[in-house]
Formats: sequence, C-alpha cells, structure tokens
Amino acid sequence: MPDESTLWISEHLAEKIRAHGVETYPHECCGALLGRDSNAVLDGDRAKGAPTREILQLFPLINRRDDSPRNRFSVTAEDVLAAEKAAREQSLEVVGWYHSHPDHPARPSDYDRDHAWPWYSYIIVSVQNGAPQNMTSWRLNDDRAGFSPEGIEIRHRAAV
Repeated sequence: MPDESTLWISEHLAEKIRAHGVETYPHECCGALLGRDSNAVLDGDRAKGAPTREILQLFPLINRRDDSPRNRFSVTAEDVLAAEKAAREQSLEVVGWYHSHPDHPARPSDYDRDHAWPWYSYIIVSVQNGAPQNMTSWRLNDDRAGFSPEGIEIRHRAAV
C-alpha cells in the first residue's frame, strides 16, 4: 500500500461519523464507508497519480456486540451484505468501515487489527466524555502485522 494514500470525505459526512459516536457513547458506534477509489487528482498541489479514496455516503450499522460494546464492535454477515447492496444501488462500493473509541485514542487496537481486512479504510473517531475528538484513518498492511496511517482530507462545500 502506498504511503501517500489519502481519504477524501465531506465535512458533512465527517460530522455524521462524529455524531454517531456521540449518540452511541459510551458504546462504540460502527458503519460502512461507501465511495470509490480514484487515481485522478483534483487538486493541482498533489502529485499526479497519488492514490485517493473518496467517501460519498455512510451506511450506519448497529453494534451487535452484547458482551463488551464499550470497547468492541461487531457486525453480522447480513450487515455487510446490506452495506454492499446499498453501495451497489448508488453505483458505489464499500471502501471501508468506521467506528468510535469511547474514552480512548483514535488509533487501532490489537482487536481492530485481528478483525480487519487489508485494502479497506478504517476511520476511527475518539469520543472523550461524550464529546468527539480526533478522527483518523488507517489501512491494514497486506501482511496483517499492523496498520498504516491514511491521510484524511475533509472537503468543505464550495460557496454557491
């Protein structure tokens, strides 16, 4: 995976992830990231061909974890299929997953690594005392030994 990978997300969708984390606090929230990959660069100040991934929709999910939803999340196969169906209906694909870390930093845990898949983006939002804090994105390395950070570019809506 190239080091320069960047995830583009609108300010509106970033706020929805943060709000989902606040809504489910003190438990973890979770959901799918729907979008597409592109090597096309829209900004002139980046090197051409830099890998990018754009998040265009969210598919919030219910944390199915009963035994420790405060520090773990779980989704079912049916949840994954529903997210994939929603993506297809919008001519998008599931390009990643998001979840919150209540009262913990926005970095992947060993549990996250053990349950992640390479290629996908993983957005984590830290929620401290019920208030959203840092939001980061990660990709699991192909050897599954750890995650590499993925840049997040929050795109602000242009004035109309």
